[in-house]
Amino acid sequence: MSGKSPVRTTEGSSSGGASAPTDGDASGHAPDASIRSEGRMPEDRTPKILVDADACPVPIKEILFRAAERTQVMVTLVANQYLRTPPSRFVRAIQVPGGFDVADHEIARRTNAGDLVVTQDIPLAAMVIEKGALALDPRGTLHTPDTIAQRLSMRNFMDELRGAGVDTGGHAPFHARDKQAFANQLDRWLAGLR
Repeated sequence: MSGKSPVRTTEGSSSGGASAPTDGDASGHAPDASIRSEGRMPEDRTPKILVDADACPVPIKEILFRAAERTQVMVTLVANQYLRTPPSRFVRAIQVPGGFDVADHEIARRTNAGDLVVTQDIPLAAMVIEKGALALDPRGTLHTPDTIAQRLSMRNFMDELRGAGVDTGGHAPFHARDKQAFANQLDRWLAGLR
């Protein structure tokens, strides 16, 4: 064995129930007849949406599920816990082992230029932007190469304050306006694919 932990994927099914888990290879891909001779899956460069699903609000996941069906854009949720997904050819979930930043690294590994990553994790947003993707916060804030450096600096500053014992407060509650801001940014990104 290569020493990598296996990744568990679930693909949408048409049976109407929970998605059926499938054991993939270490890269998270299910076995496929199109495997190249060196044993790797061919990379699909069609823009896709990857979701840091452990902390993603349910209303945002629901928006993404509907968008996947409407636009036929692949949505992949990555988490360190089992996720139920609707029966769809365009939605899948990948369960990674627990551990610090394991899901983030899996998302970054799967991200290509032109993809959209849904995350509220600023360091993950910075990683995927470096690869040419965009990052969208569940509250509708779009992170781009022009904005990520400032957001990363602010995040690091707040982290230092918390480390020094300063109470910086938490995130504000998730509101309907956040959901609408997210849906608007998602629609803009999807419109750019046409």
